[in-house]
Amino acid sequence: MTELAATVPRPAARASRVRLWLANPWRRPRLLALLGWGFIAWSLVPVGIAILFSFNAGRSRSVWQGFSLRWYVQDPNLSVLHDPILAHAVLQSLKLASLTMLIATPMGVALSIGLARWRGPVSTASNFLMLLPLVTPEIVLASGLFLVFAHLYVPGGTRLFGRRAQLLGHVTWSIPYVVVVMRGRLFGIGKEYEEAAMDLGAPPMEAMRRVLLPMLAPAIFAAFMIVFALSIDDFITSQFLSSGEGSITLPMLIYGTGRTGENPSLNAVATVMLVLSLSAIGLASVVLQRVARRRGTEEAAARELVRFEI
Repeated sequence: MTELAATVPRPAARASRVRLWLANPWRRPRLLALLGWGFIAWSLVPVGIAILFSFNAGRSRSVWQGFSLRWYVQDPNLSVLHDPILAHAVLQSLKLASLTMLIATPMGVALSIGLARWRGPVSTASNFLMLLPLVTPEIVLASGLFLVFAHLYVPGGTRLFGRRAQLLGHVTWSIPYVVVVMRGRLFGIGKEYEEAAMDLGAPPMEAMRRVLLPMLAPAIFAAFMIVFALSIDDFITSQFLSSGEGSITLPMLIYGTGRTGENPSLNAVATVMLVLSLSAIGLASVVLQRVARRRGTEEAAARELVRFEI
């Protein structure tokens, strides 16, 4: 009887085992790690399933029927390459994202330089107003732009909706993202290099062109990629400012027809959009990491040189 009672785990011993299971040797709770991995799986598994069934040989979007590129290039009517509606949506999204990138990034770079160098009582309010679109819900901004374009007439008496309105809307909310990226780099560089160039006789514009802009080049490239990724994924502004089939973008097409489940090639379209977005964000991240690594190496070399001279 005594031996049997000794083999029965006590509540204290059982609680101790539970605590040991929840904690690893570094005293970090495994439960948080499990919750984190569970959230990642909940977020990424549906995306992975959609990508997987974009390579399905059959029309089913729930039963695997073999690997195929049918919905990308092989199907003569419904593939992304041959379906005119899908091809037009892809082309429209690429055009809109490219034009937004080419217009919003130079404007954001110029504005960020002006805000970083501007000193005065109005500069703080101007910086706040520039960053305000970042915290404004996009649906509020899109509805406001819709009201503006609804009451804005161009020569000929037509309303400014469609591709031009979508482009103006994307540029409007893309500029603050460029400003955020550029201001971080500007504050990291400081004004010493420009001041040194002007001390050597260079005019302010020449110092900016020959000294500041080359140092900002990696951040400018990163801003280009970020704006491209944001624009090609946008749905709300594009939907509010569209004018029919001629201005349908990829997110609009996926939202409009993806819930019916009739066209499996939508998985292929979504995969194409995901690859484009991740490629742009990945390029921007790699460039920024290389800049930070190079800057850290240069600062370490400078410290070593100063210590050697001392």
